[in-house]
Amino acid sequence: MHEDGQGFLIAALVFLTTAVVAVPIARRLGLSPIVGYLLAGVAIGPSGIGAFHDPERILTIAEIGVVLLLFVIGLELQFSRLLALRRAIFGLGLGQLLFTGSAIAVLTHYAGDQFDWRAATVAGLALALSATSIALQLLQEKNGLAQPYGQRAFAVLLFQDMAVVPLIAFMPLLTPGDHEQQSFSQSVGHVMVVVAAIAVVIGTGRYLLTPLFRILARSGAREVMTAAALLVVLGAGALMASVGMSMAMGAFLAGVMLSESSFRHELEANVDAFRGLLVALFFMGVGMSMNLGVVLANAPLLIAGTLLVTLVKAVSVWAVFRFSEGSRADAVRSASVLTPAGEFSFVLFPLALGLGLISARQSDMLAACAAMTMLLGPPVALLGERLAQRLDREQPVDEPPQDDFSEAGGSVLVVGFGRFGQIASQCLLAQGLEVTIIDNDVEMIQSAGRFGFRIYYGDGTRLDVLRAAGVERVRVVAICVDHRDTADRIVDILRTHVPGVRLHVRAYDRTHAISLREKGVDFEMRETFESALAFGEATLRANGIDAETAKATIIDVRQRDTERLMRQRLLMTDDGQVGFVEPEPLMPPERAAQPLNPEAEDVLKHETEFSG
Repeated sequence: MHEDGQGFLIAALVFLTTAVVAVPIARRLGLSPIVGYLLAGVAIGPSGIGAFHDPERILTIAEIGVVLLLFVIGLELQFSRLLALRRAIFGLGLGQLLFTGSAIAVLTHYAGDQFDWRAATVAGLALALSATSIALQLLQEKNGLAQPYGQRAFAVLLFQDMAVVPLIAFMPLLTPGDHEQQSFSQSVGHVMVVVAAIAVVIGTGRYLLTPLFRILARSGAREVMTAAALLVVLGAGALMASVGMSMAMGAFLAGVMLSESSFRHELEANVDAFRGLLVALFFMGVGMSMNLGVVLANAPLLIAGTLLVTLVKAVSVWAVFRFSEGSRADAVRSASVLTPAGEFSFVLFPLALGLGLISARQSDMLAACAAMTMLLGPPVALLGERLAQRLDREQPVDEPPQDDFSEAGGSVLVVGFGRFGQIASQCLLAQGLEVTIIDNDVEMIQSAGRFGFRIYYGDGTRLDVLRAAGVERVRVVAICVDHRDTADRIVDILRTHVPGVRLHVRAYDRTHAISLREKGVDFEMRETFESALAFGEATLRANGIDAETAKATIIDVRQRDTERLMRQRLLMTDDGQVGFVEPEPLMPPERAAQPLNPEAEDVLKHETEFSG
């Protein structure tokens, strides 16, 4: 048993070392991390140095990563989001999948090596999917998500993510066998069992899980929340697997049911680390299972097939986008970013192989072809952008303008929903901005729900929670937390990892405001400053000062305070800390302070033990 434990430790070290080395190299070469994982798997698998001889055992464990990935995708599929993009998702998405899948299936059937209609269908549907990670990266680099073509391309990617579960369920129906020999009563019984299992997952997710997570959140134990998230994912997957469906479908349904929950971002952040490692292990397992000898022996055929698949896919996507009221240039841009084969093609190929729909040789060739389309993704996108720019210059002046999606999506992430955050959020929501709010106070979330706010449970000092809440996509992060140390920690995290986002921060006091300015925040406001000025103005009016004079006085006080803040910034120490700020009046006093009792007189003369 000791030897088994040592072998497991060595295997884990090999896997982690390979991942740590492969991904930076792939990034340096401008490739997707997925390609790095695949090549790393080939290198350490039976076709490489032989560090692992049984890829199937690794894939069995690594498939949990795919299950977690489907759960996260389900969490992202909020009904409100689906409704906003329903036309693009279910029109463009379905059209792209069917048209591109049919075109690639026909190409594979007639130009491939012994691909019958079942194998060709598998190849067409799998290769019609696009790599979400690569496409989103390419869109973000060109600010494409704020453009019409980027919104439509994102809708297609969203539909493809939704279609994965139906495709996984569809594969067994293609299997040659005696489906017709099953009695009608048996078929109806199996369908009823599946429907009952789905009802259990939906009912549990909708009515039981949110109260459960609320109870666990009150305990304050982060590891319990993580354990509960994994329990939900694996439990839903195991239930669906027990009735003959895929674990991925159960996890996906659980995610969809929790997509409107206040704990959505916290759940996503908790499973993300496990998902990332296990998905990496899955892709490395796919690489290990590839027969390098078969790939090298058919290299010319593979290169030609990859180029043909990329061309057919680009033309198919261009035709679908061009037909859907897009301009020629936007259709070219969309086609160029959607050509790389999707991550889930590497899920469908092993599944089809296990069902006998494709041979081992065909599986190796298709997986290699999918990986090579990922290699071609960035250069194809670059060529597409250059062609689109040329088409933009040739665009007729009277062509109708495209819709502007620059204001679509969330613009502000508010961290902290106390008294300060509530008022700030109301101002934003009053102007129709889509605001994401996160807070780690369960009672505050419940109270906010009664007033119609949509806020999520999460710890704003965790980078993974901030990323899950969309911090890399918003324009402004409004940090409205109560405690100075918490605000400073969030500012430091965002300045390090998301330097481009604007930071508006609630300052605790004068010293904190100076510190925040030194950190480079875009806007800071002392939590009591403006309210004190408004209070002072109202008090001036109550003493007979006319409105214009009172307003001018407040403006003058605000200006003097700003100037004093600038002077006090010079007291910053070398390590970035603010030294002691001696209180001083904004205006010179006209007379000395007059104590009205012995205690006050004692304090003014610094004669008590409490005096400085």
